[in-house]
Amino acid sequence: MKRSKINEIIDDTIIFAKERGLYLPPFAYWNMDNWDSADSSYQEIIDNMLGWDVTDFNEGHYFKRGLTTFTFRNGNFNNKEKYPKPYCEKLLIVEDGQELPFHFHWYKEEDIINRGGGTLELTLYNSTPDEEFDTDSEVTVVMDGHHITVPAGTTLELLPGESITLTQKIYHRWRGQKGTGKIMLFEVSSTNDDNTDNRFYEKLPRIPSIDEDTAATHLIFDDYKKLHLK
Repeated sequence: MKRSKINEIIDDTIIFAKERGLYLPPFAYWNMDNWDSADSSYQEIIDNMLGWDVTDFNEGHYFKRGLTTFTFRNGNFNNKEKYPKPYCEKLLIVEDGQELPFHFHWYKEEDIINRGGGTLELTLYNSTPDEEFDTDSEVTVVMDGHHITVPAGTTLELLPGESITLTQKIYHRWRGQKGTGKIMLFEVSSTNDDNTDNRFYEKLPRIPSIDEDTAATHLIFDDYKKLHLK
């Protein structure tokens, strides 16, 4: 994925958030000068993968299949003594017609909330012990306190204001319903580690390789490994 495209997408997301009345924490707007002057008091941002992430799964078709996220807060699977938070909160931006491919989480339980914009389509399967689609068993989820059970492969719609709870090992694919517009989602979940807790049905890289065709104006969390705070 080109760095110039990542820069553009993050800038567009900041504008979209402001237009919808969402104000992000200060580090969401940091440039490289801010990162260069940051000291170790900001280490939690790095350790817990807070901040921006943009992916096109190395397919080069972001507006067809991709995702932009901003993580506000998160615990840490690997250092619970230092970072004991058992929860995570994210902003997720889904473009009109954009797909997030089928995947599940081994450990994370999550609520996905449509905070405005278009309609989100969610297709659901349970997983088998060998992590295939269970095409026979019904899937049970909770939508705003309403427990529902649907046949395997059902596609549900999440309208603005609605939410769904997804438990571990439920395969889910979502897509912004074509023609309804860009969607602002929020995710409230248990502690999340995007490096280790995503099982994509297709063999897709969660973190894209980056073509550094220009300088970064905002960092994504995978860039943090290059940082050394003072």
